[in-house]
Amino acid sequence: MSQELLAIIEQIEREKGIKKEVMLEAVESAMLSAAKRVIDLKPEEEFKVEIDRNSGTIRAYRNGEEVTNIDFGRIAASTARQVIIQKMREAEKDVVFTEFQAKVGEIVSGTVYRFEKGNIIIDLLGKAEGVLLKREQSAKEEFKQGQRIRAYIAEVKKDTKGPQIILSRAHPNLVKKLFEMEVPEIYEGIVEIKSISRQAGERTKIAVFSKNDKVDSVGACVGMRGNRVRNIVNELQGEKIDIVRYNDDVREYIKAALSPAKVAEIKLIKEKSKAEVIVDDDQLSLSIGKHGQNVRLASRLVGWELDIRTKAMVAAEALKAEESLAAAKTETAAVAEEPVEKKKAKKKAKKETKQETVALSELPGVTDKILEGLKAAGIKSIEDLLKAKAEGLIEVKGIGEKKAEKLIAEAKKLK
Repeated sequence: MSQELLAIIEQIEREKGIKKEVMLEAVESAMLSAAKRVIDLKPEEEFKVEIDRNSGTIRAYRNGEEVTNIDFGRIAASTARQVIIQKMREAEKDVVFTEFQAKVGEIVSGTVYRFEKGNIIIDLLGKAEGVLLKREQSAKEEFKQGQRIRAYIAEVKKDTKGPQIILSRAHPNLVKKLFEMEVPEIYEGIVEIKSISRQAGERTKIAVFSKNDKVDSVGACVGMRGNRVRNIVNELQGEKIDIVRYNDDVREYIKAALSPAKVAEIKLIKEKSKAEVIVDDDQLSLSIGKHGQNVRLASRLVGWELDIRTKAMVAAEALKAEESLAAAKTETAAVAEEPVEKKKAKKKAKKETKQETVALSELPGVTDKILEGLKAAGIKSIEDLLKAKAEGLIEVKGIGEKKAEKLIAEAKKLK
């Protein structure tokens, strides 16, 4: 039995990748648990079970002395077996987690296993199951059960049911990794991928740079007769790929990023990382792209905000600005030439309008009773109140000398 136990553990190590020592410790723990069920131990007593790493012999020790002829019994054996199985599963989960945690950021192959609420469960060559969430799928890709699939490992999380491996077919780095696998110059570090922007299923723009003057970065990625990039396009089920040559000159980089559109002029606003891009009228729709796709991807690629306008639009804006400036100058000149008397009349009318628009009831200290008295005395506006002066106001019921002076002072503030 002892040799058989070691043989089983060694077989598990070979097939499952679980270390022999981990399994032996699990078995010792299980045997200890089983022994405590059949042995009457006092709280202060020490008991342990050890397995010989060479012979597989199981020995039990009670207070440091070996105990022989222990009959674990059927229930104890069953309990031990269950604990062993549980430990095996836990250890296996840890092995899978560790293996795939190290592969985050890489591409793995698998087979479509089943579909679950829009998510795709993928069998990763029998080692584990990965989940391709709906949000990580390309809208234009379709897969069938049993179909081979490659996906980017975005994240690996621990879960009670085992490691959760999150896969992606929409991540920009999927395209980056495919280029590294397909283009030897990128894998070897001769050609560097500087930036990448992607709208999964539609289009990807990738900026590349060659560290060797003798190697064309774009040509290396395209391959002989376009074979290399064609293989990647086929893997992505027809997604378009624009390979852009990286340039330290921002203007040249933006021009390349906006291809296939042709750019006439670029004005940089460096403090805002913004560029005003001017194109010919027939290039506007091409530079913007369907639903703004081309300019959006180009903007992400270069890291600058791009404002696309045509020459006609720029000319129209300049003309409008000139007209506004001319109109403003004309109005200023007209005001300057206006007669002094007319200006005074306007000012007076404006002041009177202001006085009229402010009701007597809005003056501080004017109650309903005082307001009735003022109206009865023929004082219906601020102007009337100022004309009446303090002497006239004293005659109104409810207004004394101090009150009259205060009302006059408040009214004068409105002059």
